Amino acid sequence: MSSTSLHLAVALDGAGWHPAAWREPEARPRDLFTAGYWADLVKEAEHGLLDFVTFEDGLGLQSSHFAEPDGRTDQVRGRLDAVLIAARVAPLTRHIGLVPTVVATHTEPFHISKAIATLDYVSTGRAGLRIQVSGRQNEAAHFGRRTIPRIRFGEAYAPEIQEVITELFEEAADYVEVVRRLWDSWEDDAEIRDVATGRFIDRDKLHYIDFEGRHFSVKGPSITPRPPQGQPIVSALGHETVPYRLIGRSADIGYVTPHDTDQARAIVDEIRTEQAATGRAEEPLHIFGDLVVFLDDDPAAAAARRDRLDGLAGYAYASDATVFTGTPAQLADLLLQWQQAGLTGFRLRPAVIGQDLPKITRGLVPELQRRGAFRTAYESDTLRGLLGLARPANRYAAATA
Repeated sequence: MSSTSLHLAVALDGAGWHPAAWREPEARPRDLFTAGYWADLVKEAEHGLLDFVTFEDGLGLQSSHFAEPDGRTDQVRGRLDAVLIAARVAPLTRHIGLVPTVVATHTEPFHISKAIATLDYVSTGRAGLRIQVSGRQNEAAHFGRRTIPRIRFGEAYAPEIQEVITELFEEAADYVEVVRRLWDSWEDDAEIRDVATGRFIDRDKLHYIDFEGRHFSVKGPSITPRPPQGQPIVSALGHETVPYRLIGRSADIGYVTPHDTDQARAIVDEIRTEQAATGRAEEPLHIFGDLVVFLDDDPAAAAARRDRLDGLAGYAYASDATVFTGTPAQLADLLLQWQQAGLTGFRLRPAVIGQDLPKITRGLVPELQRRGAFRTAYESDTLRGLLGLARPANRYAAATA
């Protein structure tokens, strides 16, 4: 794949990102909590040669409100666990990356490092994670370990709320650091497995990580050997400076939500500045643009579908990301335009998965291929390889050497 080629991912969430998606004829609402449903989606994404899929997750029911439950019963509510979905789907696929969402605020990094390392083994090197924070009071109440002030829509920039948000993202940065150290806590050749001598592991090649921070104190080592990729992919979504700092400091991929080319360029510049400020200027860091997509061969039909779904939902759908309505060729034009602003890829959110995912894999992808902007075959069996990222050296082995 040439250096000008795009990377593409899809974000899978229920029946689709529009709240009325489950009511479309192509939707499969009775199958949302079955393994077969998710396997079919990921296999379709792999058919389109996409780099990876992300699986949405959370620790509270979905809501149309910014930071609290909404009590609605006419929209999809409830989820399967994203990591477990990815692990179930992994043996049924061969090339595509699998990136479940993980909520750092209420989970333990030791458990997640083990879970994602296991996913990397099950998928033979195609695992990643999307780190997410939670600022919802109702989710904190499920665990009873901390209190979070109520955050209302429109108040996010109040100084006291910004302090809470900054704290949550600083905790997430420590979380990622612990996870990464645990992945490295076994050297690559720590397992001997020598039946004749009775030695299964070399204990000198297992390392205490001895992490001591404001949020976590973790000794290590992990109980799972170093993952096949060495370091599975870490990704995060950002909308402003605080999460951009997390992306620049800790991530391999950042998802951003520009609404035009100039904004895309400004966001890329800000993240690159944050990356340099943490000493990572020479490290590869992908920045993907997020878009919700309604796709049809006729742009009027795509617009009509969006209007019909808005009518079913009872309000006009809006998103943190740009909502694109049009043809695969028109979307290709937009992606290539935004690529010029420094974005290296895109994560597309199908508005109605049953309709828009096939339009991505069987419409957009061939269009980009015709323009020489997307791969025509998988060129690597690992997610790091698909993204052009080298397998990193083990920090503890390097230190010992």
